[in-house]
Amino acid sequence: MERKVAIVGVGQTHHKARREDVNMMEMVHEAVLRCLEDAEITIDQVDAVLIGNMEHFEGVNLSDMWAVDFSGALGRFGMKITTGGSTGTTLSIASYYHVASGLFDTVLCIGWQKQSEGDTTAGLVSATDPIWERASFAGAFGTFAAAATQFMKEYGVSEEHAAKIAVKNRQNGRRNPYAHLQLDISVEDVLKSRVLAYPIRMLDMCPASEGACAMLFASEEKAKKITGRPAWVAAAETRHDSPFIGDVPMFMDLRTLRAASSAAYKKAGITNPLKELDVIELYEPVSWAEIAFLDALWLTEKGKIRDLIDKGVTNMDGELPVNPSGGVLCTNPIGATAMLRVAEAAIQIRGKGGARQIPNVRTALATGYGGNWWSDVMILKDRL
Repeated sequence: MERKVAIVGVGQTHHKARREDVNMMEMVHEAVLRCLEDAEITIDQVDAVLIGNMEHFEGVNLSDMWAVDFSGALGRFGMKITTGGSTGTTLSIASYYHVASGLFDTVLCIGWQKQSEGDTTAGLVSATDPIWERASFAGAFGTFAAAATQFMKEYGVSEEHAAKIAVKNRQNGRRNPYAHLQLDISVEDVLKSRVLAYPIRMLDMCPASEGACAMLFASEEKAKKITGRPAWVAAAETRHDSPFIGDVPMFMDLRTLRAASSAAYKKAGITNPLKELDVIELYEPVSWAEIAFLDALWLTEKGKIRDLIDKGVTNMDGELPVNPSGGVLCTNPIGATAMLRVAEAAIQIRGKGGARQIPNVRTALATGYGGNWWSDVMILKDRL
């Protein structure tokens, strides 16, 4: 029988464009130490360590091997996982199942990226088809731009809606001491920023960040001994789809996220997500993606998510705050980006958000997204 599992510790670095003060493994060690400190345990109480990053972006191999001394994996079960942008949520879900299965009682998962030690752009471009995708969609920019224009035409979403999201998340990021970008911007600033690929502008896009995140998953018995306020995993779901990125209508509809969220809601006993969720940490590499991804979470009638944006429902003081941490638009260390969504959701459940804390959070949803339309969903609750 599947065991109950909770997140009992979270640690992250302060994220920046370049962490020149540390090497890659020292940066990882920062997150690990902060996670263990948060859980108030030592590494000796950890049974297994799962790590992941986009190592080909940094031009390295076998990162799990030479990270052993800094990750705490020495003498323990270890595993490396990489699934593109969703690496962090994949690590989270894998850690959850390693504990839920009864294989381990405590699992430490770690995600990171130090992009200044490699070439992320080269990694992204080399991962796409050189005949069609590289020329016509130009990697992430072109794919998101094509999807955004279709979303505008299909559902009447405007550039102002995307700009409102960019402003919301950047202002939220100013409350988060760990966030990379902490910008005081306006809708006008976004709309005046440089066009990258219409309708996406510079201030619509996420940054390239360096940093690391670590979380500790524990069985019910261990969790209750470690902390009086665990974040219980109520659901963890993954869905995959088309193997080629040029399927733009699929991005607009994002049926993988629709399927994953539907299954997660059912498992968590949620029938009205807009009313029953208290906070969402959404993976949104561009402001337009937040529009499409929220639309896929069944919060309202399909294509009507713009109404929630106009009413301020997703603001910090709204009915359902989205990305109080600032989200991916403020912090994007790729191997850790999706894990930060789960970590920030756990922080909200545990009431440790400081200036970014939403009052009385009992149920939180986190998502991850990666290549080939890979969508992950995790739902956390404050009680079993």
